[in-house]
Amino acid sequence: MNRILLAFLTSVLASLAFSPQAAEPRQQPSEQERARTVYIFHQPIVMLQAKFGLTTPEERVLRIRNTLRNFTEADLREPLKIVPVTRYNQQGRLIVMNGKPVMLLAQADLDEGDDLTLDQAAQRVLTRMEAQRTALRDQYDSGWLALSAVKMAAGVLALGLFWYGAYRSWRVVRRFYRRRILQNRSWVPQRWRRFIGVIETRLYALLMILLGILAFYAWLSWVFSLFPWTRVWGASLGDWSIHVLREIALSIASAFPGIMIVLIIFLITAFILKLLKVVLNQVEAGRLQLPGIHPETVGATRKLISVVVWLFALSAAYPFLPGANSLAFKGISVFFGLMLTLGSAGVMNHAMSGLVLIYSRALRKGDVIRVADNEGLVSEVGMLATKIITRENYVVTVPNAVVVSGKITNLSALNPEGGINLTVGVTIGYDTPWRQVHAILELAAKRAAGIDLAVPPLVRQLGLMDWYISYELQVRLLPGQSLAAARNALYSHIQDVFNEFNIQIMSPNFVMQPEAAVMVAKENWYTAPAAQPEEKAP
Repeated sequence: MNRILLAFLTSVLASLAFSPQAAEPRQQPSEQERARTVYIFHQPIVMLQAKFGLTTPEERVLRIRNTLRNFTEADLREPLKIVPVTRYNQQGRLIVMNGKPVMLLAQADLDEGDDLTLDQAAQRVLTRMEAQRTALRDQYDSGWLALSAVKMAAGVLALGLFWYGAYRSWRVVRRFYRRRILQNRSWVPQRWRRFIGVIETRLYALLMILLGILAFYAWLSWVFSLFPWTRVWGASLGDWSIHVLREIALSIASAFPGIMIVLIIFLITAFILKLLKVVLNQVEAGRLQLPGIHPETVGATRKLISVVVWLFALSAAYPFLPGANSLAFKGISVFFGLMLTLGSAGVMNHAMSGLVLIYSRALRKGDVIRVADNEGLVSEVGMLATKIITRENYVVTVPNAVVVSGKITNLSALNPEGGINLTVGVTIGYDTPWRQVHAILELAAKRAAGIDLAVPPLVRQLGLMDWYISYELQVRLLPGQSLAAARNALYSHIQDVFNEFNIQIMSPNFVMQPEAAVMVAKENWYTAPAAQPEEKAP
């Protein structure tokens, strides 16, 4: 039974990867080279190349395989030895186990590219075969297997304790941050602490999960190495992890010069932008004048210059970024370029319209403007849209392309002190002297609140209509005065003053002149539900 099991294990040949320390086996063997290679427990031992008489290397491999099938458990307990021999007029080294020959390694089996002597090659073959013999011997040692089982149980317990400790430490960290949030004991502001605490606890949880996975990987590799049947897997896991760590270290080392160049480029870019910011701040404050740059456009100019400079820096640093020439990096670049191309048509239209608004100085934040049927205070001039606060205290967002394509009426552009002009219209019949109308409108302007009386009211006659004359009153409002409130007050006083002097306002059209004047008598000014304001004490 032992012979059958040994023959089955030693006769399994596979094309798995092998140790890089092997001198004779090829790293990427062809079918012919694989047939000439001796495998034990999926591991390549040696590739034979010498031909003895009519015996080919492939036949020598088959003979060695048959020889291994005939070894007993008692033979496996004896170490392998190397015996110098001379066969077929060639120097050779015979590897024996318990006095029985296993294989013959001749000088002709060596490859000149390996740069090894016969003794060195034989010693390497002996080392590989001794490792497989020890593993096979341990397979029949019940004491060794029992000890390995105990070690595995202890490893399972240690792994479970580590996982439990990681979970408990995460709960402690979570309670710690919750306590700091409640007690407000942190240098981080309280309004940020609630969000940062959650992020920190989740990052700690992610760290514990990664450590748990690494611990499981190390435990699995260690457990595989305890048993002879899985020792090859344990070695493979260990070699793979070492290979990965070596590749990561080499990648970091090879990318370090490029990262330093990228860092230098970004530092130079930041210094240039800092210098430009100082210059543009002087322009914005009015202490420096540059052609084509006005204080109102400094903010947009700063953003445009920053974008251009950073794009240039990114273009210069791109070849030095780690993985810049990889297919994945190129694919991501193409993907983002495609998204930008497909989705930027409308966005670029509004963005360019925003630049037109800013550099034409048609409006700015704080101006009172009229765009289409929207009138109000400009609260923001963005790259994509302009926000207007109307008299109803609504925020109207108008796309910049719409603003540029229409007519913009800026009511406060010529009054940098803050006051704006307000014009109201009224129509009066031809039977009223126009001088009296002028005087009445001026009197109404003086009575209305929020009017800057330092600037005299201006009355114009705009047209001689069929039934009436069209008049226009223009006044200057005090700084900060609401346009809607001033217009309401001015309309109210115009009606009151015309009624006071028994003059009819001819805004409605009549087919024929009425016999009595259409007006509101003074005693009816405050007809219900209107209430008469209390008179102030002199």
